[in-house]
Amino acid sequence: MTLHVITGGLQTTVQDLGRAGRQRTGIPVCGAMDRFAHRIANLLVGNDESTATLEASLLGPAITFDEPTVIAIAGGDLSATISGNDVAPWHALAVPQGATLRFGEARVGCRAYVAIAGGIDLPPVFGSRSTYLRAQFGGLEGRALRSGDVLNPGTLSPLATRISSTLRASGTTSVARWTIATSARPAYNDDPIVRVIPGAHHDLLDSASRERLVSSTFKVSSNSDRMGYRLNGVELALREPTEMLSEGVAFGTIQLPPGGEPIVLMADHQTTGGYPRIGEVASVDLPLIAQLKPGDRLRFRLVSVEKAQQAYLAQERDLAMARAAIELRFPRGTA
Repeated sequence: MTLHVITGGLQTTVQDLGRAGRQRTGIPVCGAMDRFAHRIANLLVGNDESTATLEASLLGPAITFDEPTVIAIAGGDLSATISGNDVAPWHALAVPQGATLRFGEARVGCRAYVAIAGGIDLPPVFGSRSTYLRAQFGGLEGRALRSGDVLNPGTLSPLATRISSTLRASGTTSVARWTIATSARPAYNDDPIVRVIPGAHHDLLDSASRERLVSSTFKVSSNSDRMGYRLNGVELALREPTEMLSEGVAFGTIQLPPGGEPIVLMADHQTTGGYPRIGEVASVDLPLIAQLKPGDRLRFRLVSVEKAQQAYLAQERDLAMARAAIELRFPRGTA
């Protein structure tokens, strides 16, 4: 079975969970911006959570399937249709031969993740199939998809085989009646409150800036990408000029450059940075930021490390319950 790309959309790339353990050699982690949606999409089709998916941004691609397959779309609602019929995200879908998946306007969020049963068969680079656009490696030739590209799925896992055999379509798209509980999904919106842990240099902010950090509304600049989101509308300042050595940074680190407008580092962030690290976005809220587009707004709320850990563990419990429920629905011997 092959996937034929009719149009690549605004920026559609192959992503997985990234290149863990490589930052010490200068290689960014990369991977899906909304890792929760990526993982759920894979769970819905029976893939391992680390399997490569397609990350569609704002204006998604158009892809034709030359054989029946099972896919799932999770994350932002980009008005997906299959052969002209609306399909909802957060469901497994059996797609018939010759069907075409297309996307329209972004209704909620800005990134959708398309998981295909078996994943996407591309060679890993430094242990990952994630596309790193700046260095042009990983994914499909290190670039976004474009018209005429052809992708091949990988080998189905036993669970993916059982799900596919149960949902197999006969001429029309079949939508699974089961899904992920709404309460377990991130509450995407264009003005979220994002939990932040005080960073290593939070105390270097002057008193007014410490107050503005949590009382003000920031706007996502048009000068934002997978490497980082620059925030407009509020300027922060240090108590006094400070020179710093470069230090390790992470997905969600909030840096403060000399201009005073914070930058939230995203999936393709550099491995080290020399700007003050005034905060760290709680991992559980990274999906909320990942789904923001230029012009959207956000507010910060300081939380302790313990509160951030509790929220993360609660999300992981939800994922574990979803994983277990899917495996119970499709036990061995049902294929």
